[in-house]
Amino acid sequence: MENNTERQIIYGRNAVFEALGSDKEIDTLFIQKGASLGKIVAEAKKRGIVVKDASGEKLAAMCGTEKHGGVAAELCAAEYADLDEILEVSERKGTAPFIIIADEIADPHNLGAIIRSAEAAGADGVIIPKRRSASLNSTVFKTSAGAAAWIKVARVSNLVDTIKTLKKHNIWVYGMEADGQPYDKTDFSGGAAIVVGSEGFGLGRLVRDNCDAVLSLPMNGKVNSLNASVSAGILMYEVVRQRNNK
Repeated sequence: MENNTERQIIYGRNAVFEALGSDKEIDTLFIQKGASLGKIVAEAKKRGIVVKDASGEKLAAMCGTEKHGGVAAELCAAEYADLDEILEVSERKGTAPFIIIADEIADPHNLGAIIRSAEAAGADGVIIPKRRSASLNSTVFKTSAGAAAWIKVARVSNLVDTIKTLKKHNIWVYGMEADGQPYDKTDFSGGAAIVVGSEGFGLGRLVRDNCDAVLSLPMNGKVNSLNASVSAGILMYEVVRQRNNK
């Protein structure tokens, strides 16, 4: 069965299994702990769908009923793109690549705001990891004010491998951390990928180690940090400013 609320959920063993075999874009599969659903889980993993454990109470709240069969699938609010599709955007425009990477941004409101700013700034696309990250669900879509329908969002298994691929395309990768070099001293005229760290922990160690440079924003007040989406927006528009003033 399908629950036609803002969050698009399919639940029940037969309904979910049929959805997995169709062309529906499934974001996440939720499995009740202890449920015997090996066939469904195997099919989801074959399609590269994220599988998460959930309590019976959580599933009941998601589905609006306790008769969920121990499984629910959340549909994507928009389709994910491939990394190659994002790389093709700048080729078509004849501009230097401009990509945003969200490193484990767990808050869907933050991710939605980042996507909204990226689309407004003219970025080629946004890259998110499959694990420990908000996904392209209805909350993200709504917070992005619909921008998620206009900008390509790729969901990748390994951010470090993705960063290495971007470098092979002559794209410089810039992380954002409090101890980085001043952001306004950096030349963004070439290919650029901006990495935004998670809300609580910043950049992952391996992600940071693979950045070409780490940048920071000046903090002149009593508070020594900014919301991740605000920081990202400031840096995006520094790229825009520099490229518009060429």
